[in-house]
Amino acid sequence: MRIVLVGPPGAGKGTQAAYLAKNLAIPHISTGDLFRANISQGTPLGKKAQEYMRAGQLVPDEITIGMAKDRMQQADAEGGFLLDGFPRNLAQAKALDELLQAEGLKLDAVLDLEVPEDEVVKRIAGRRMCRKDSSHIFHVIYNPPAAEGVCDTCGGELYQREDDSEETVRKRLEVYHSETEPIIDYYKAQDLVVTISALGKVAEVTDRAMAALKREAA
Repeated sequence: MRIVLVGPPGAGKGTQAAYLAKNLAIPHISTGDLFRANISQGTPLGKKAQEYMRAGQLVPDEITIGMAKDRMQQADAEGGFLLDGFPRNLAQAKALDELLQAEGLKLDAVLDLEVPEDEVVKRIAGRRMCRKDSSHIFHVIYNPPAAEGVCDTCGGELYQREDDSEETVRKRLEVYHSETEPIIDYYKAQDLVVTISALGKVAEVTDRAMAALKREAA
């Protein structure tokens, strides 16, 4: 299957993408991984992207599209892929359609993870990271540490990242509504969108998503 995964920040896209890709035996292609791979390998696109990033500028769509095209043409993606973070706007969605059409391919589904805005804010603003090891992540509601402000694993200080403040989260949501949400209507016009609730435990959401995708493929 060829799937695009969409949803607001805090919807759990990265987590769900990993599980879904494994269950469907297709590669998980995320924008972050594309950038890291191209930059670390020193590809021409990676070098161009790094120039913009070092200047504090947004990487132009054509660079992101080029990276995605190269990745989708690799051998492991011949039988399908799951795109996470791409396309993120209408220009990228239209470019993806053109890329696929040129290869005689098409998307099978666009999986929309739906989460109420207040829940998004609660999920992200409640996160606490360990200063000693950023892989140790807690949540004031869903996964609180035994002692407030102290990492259960190593005893490091827990803190809230600037990106996780409520004000920043709401700004990220505004960007999502203005830039990414329009692609949902674009894909609805192609009868590709499958919307599921992303509330509940991770496994529950994965099961919900798999059931919806199987119905779409039937």
